Amino acid sequence: MADITRYPFRRHLRGNATTHIQVVRRGKVAKQGVGASFWFRPLSTVLTEVPVDDRELPLFFHAWTADFQDLTVQATVSFRFADPALVARRVDFSIDQVDGVWRSNPLDQVAGLLTETAQQYALDQIAGSTLTEAMRAGVGPVRDAIAAGLGADERLEDTGIAVIGVRVVALRPEPELEKALLTPTREQVQIEADRAMYERRAVAVERERAIGENELQTQIELARREQQLVAQRGTNAQREATERAAADRIAVESEADRVRAMADAHAEAERTTGLALAEADAARLEAYRDLPEHVLLGLALKELASQLPQIDHLVLTPDLLAPVLARIGVGRPVSAGVGPAAAGES
Repeated sequence: MADITRYPFRRHLRGNATTHIQVVRRGKVAKQGVGASFWFRPLSTVLTEVPVDDRELPLFFHAWTADFQDLTVQATVSFRFADPALVARRVDFSIDQVDGVWRSNPLDQVAGLLTETAQQYALDQIAGSTLTEAMRAGVGPVRDAIAAGLGADERLEDTGIAVIGVRVVALRPEPELEKALLTPTREQVQIEADRAMYERRAVAVERERAIGENELQTQIELARREQQLVAQRGTNAQREATERAAADRIAVESEADRVRAMADAHAEAERTTGLALAEADAARLEAYRDLPEHVLLGLALKELASQLPQIDHLVLTPDLLAPVLARIGVGRPVSAGVGPAAAGES
């Protein structure tokens, strides 16, 4: 918006770098230019201000496909006023001489022109295809149709409007129809996800089976080695028992040999002793053979006395001594008067 300063009988206008100012006096262009600054008389001057910067126009409209489905188009058109003087003659961009604002809404008029023109080319493009084809083709054909149509439009060229670019943001059907269109893709994606999950589970099961087989093989190997260990332990125990039995047999045989040797030695000693005793007895008997009877009896008594326990007192009666004296030949009969008074102490 231009800055206008009021003075008595005259006013001063100062533009900016993105607007084209045009001064018209008596139906003719007196001054014009971008960023112009000048004095003017308000009663005889008409001022116009046309922006020369690039502008964005968002578009939002509905279109019908060949199968009679509603499709929403969301796009953006970039444009600029290539010939500001021509635009000022075709569209009212006059400004108020007091505050410098537009007297009308020229940008709304240009926006309506661009919207209707772009919508026309987009509708022609969308009407030639079904909803499925339009959705499958995407925004490219619609964008190209709008750009080509606006670039070759004679009315825009005669107005001095240049289209810089066209961007189509989205093509959207009705929510229910969009959900129905998305369902097959979602189902396919879900199928792929389920298949991936099943494959992952199958891989996990296969890995678990491999782990189980490894564990089973490990257990089998451990059992086989344990069997070998048990067999080896049995062999070792058998060998140890055999060796122990052999050692015991050797010990028993050695003990038997020792006992036998001792018995032989003892028997030999007994035999030798017996022979010696026999010889001694024979010699003794030979010596005793010629002795008188009473001497033999005395020796027998002596031998008997050596075998008897110790006697402190002995009482002899005539009844005991008479037979003895008779046998040793005392030669005198025992007197019957001998009684207990004759007993003496030993």
